Amino acid sequence: MGRLTEASLRTLAGARSFERGLGYLDAVSGVEVEDDRITATVHGTERYAVELVLSGRRGLAGECDCPYGQEGNFCKHLVALGLSVLARKESLPDARKAARDRAQTLDTWLSDLPREELLTVLRDEMAEDRRLRRRLELRAASARGDLAGVRARVRELLDIGPFAQYGYVEYADARAYADQAGQAVTAIRALTGSGWAVDAIDLAREAMRLLADAAGSVDDSDGGLGAIGADLAELHHEACHAARPDPEDLAHWLVEHALDDAVDLTDIDPLDYEDVLGDQGARALRERAVEAWRANRTGWAEKYLMERLAKAGRDIDTVIAVHAADLTPDGHTHLVIARELDAAARPGEALDWAERGIRATEDLAAVDTALVDYLSDRYTRADRLTEALALRRDHFTARRTPLTYRHLRAAAQSADRWPAERENALSLLRAAAGREGPHGGSVLVEALLDDKDADAAWLAAAEFGADDAQRLVLADQSRPTRPADALAVYVRLAAPLTRETGNAVYEQLVSLLLAMRDCHRRLGTADAFAAYVTALRAAQKRKRNLIGLMDEHGL
Repeated sequence: MGRLTEASLRTLAGARSFERGLGYLDAVSGVEVEDDRITATVHGTERYAVELVLSGRRGLAGECDCPYGQEGNFCKHLVALGLSVLARKESLPDARKAARDRAQTLDTWLSDLPREELLTVLRDEMAEDRRLRRRLELRAASARGDLAGVRARVRELLDIGPFAQYGYVEYADARAYADQAGQAVTAIRALTGSGWAVDAIDLAREAMRLLADAAGSVDDSDGGLGAIGADLAELHHEACHAARPDPEDLAHWLVEHALDDAVDLTDIDPLDYEDVLGDQGARALRERAVEAWRANRTGWAEKYLMERLAKAGRDIDTVIAVHAADLTPDGHTHLVIARELDAAARPGEALDWAERGIRATEDLAAVDTALVDYLSDRYTRADRLTEALALRRDHFTARRTPLTYRHLRAAAQSADRWPAERENALSLLRAAAGREGPHGGSVLVEALLDDKDADAAWLAAAEFGADDAQRLVLADQSRPTRPADALAVYVRLAAPLTRETGNAVYEQLVSLLLAMRDCHRRLGTADAFAAYVTALRAAQKRKRNLIGLMDEHGL
């Protein structure tokens, strides 16, 4: 039964569609079981064709031609079919075995038919099924090397016209288009199998281009075209392996293909062709890649290809040269180089590049934080604590955030200099808060909260402002020692919640009420809290879920 379970149906459909599917169990009819899939008709607003795939690439899957299913969703009709099958799951193994037996019986019957009788059957089926006839015509053209015929048919198969509305293939038709495009792959592969590998190479390349042109006009959410592209790449390699084309010509095509963003559906790795290229082709490949990179040192595709070839040849210096030719202003590329050098066991050069990245960054507020982390870690491990502290200080000064404050604190504590550094850092934050107006003290308050200095955080919030989340944290931390201040925060935060609805809102409100009750208990004003709750219950009496939640907590 594969992964067909009630739990898997609920996971795929979601709670809403699963519950709605329960109401369609009696609407399922015409169930047909095959070895790996189950089909049926489900009567909803219309009659819908439903198919459950029991052992697809991603496990249990399904398709339905209802509007919701055509958007790629696992709909209520699929749930109904799945539950109907589970209701008689004891018989499913026998049904699947029967399907396998039928397939075997058919295969045996066809194998035993005399040639002329088999041809008669095939001709009769072709007369009834135009698609079958076209597929067989294409296979025949491939087998006899009719390149013109195969090329014309491949172009037809990759044409989106029959599936497109206003020039675009919607999701509902994308699978049918991908299925048709898959026939082109079969036809081209058949050329190689019939001894026409050179022609297969040429046609595979044309098909890649046609598929790339079509991809921008197809909703390929399911990745069907990506699979076709991968198949084209595979058959191209097979054809090259069989035909052994000129290695230099192949090398040049591989580089051009790798640099062409329009054909990224066929992710061809030139290194996969080493056995076909040989030494001559490998040299031509590298020379052409270097030539392309020198002409465009900042191009992503050119850099990636050069880096790929250099790493394959363990040429770390070329890898560094590729990155060094296009340094980013935030130091990120310097960090990439440093990590490459670390991997090559060249730590001294790695450290030098990291330091160069910091020096080259005009504004430390914009530097890649990962570079600062890397260099600080290197300094710390080398017991260069003063330099690590200086780096963290400079970064905090340029970019005053809770995270840079925490990093400064860690570095200063390691260097046994935190008290003095803390005072300087807080002075910077106070000065910045004074310039930034209301709520400008949020970073200052966050820093003080992180230091567990609640009293100083209260004073900063009062003087410079703080956001509601910080005030709530302050209230929670200070409730035992400052119940009156905490109570004022809770009352203010509760007020807007009383004007909202929803269970999540009610849970927040009740949490605040419990905190308020604790504050009143500490203040000895339980009667005031009782009066507040009585008034609240009267005002909120229509919100039954809220009242029920308050009852659960004794409010």
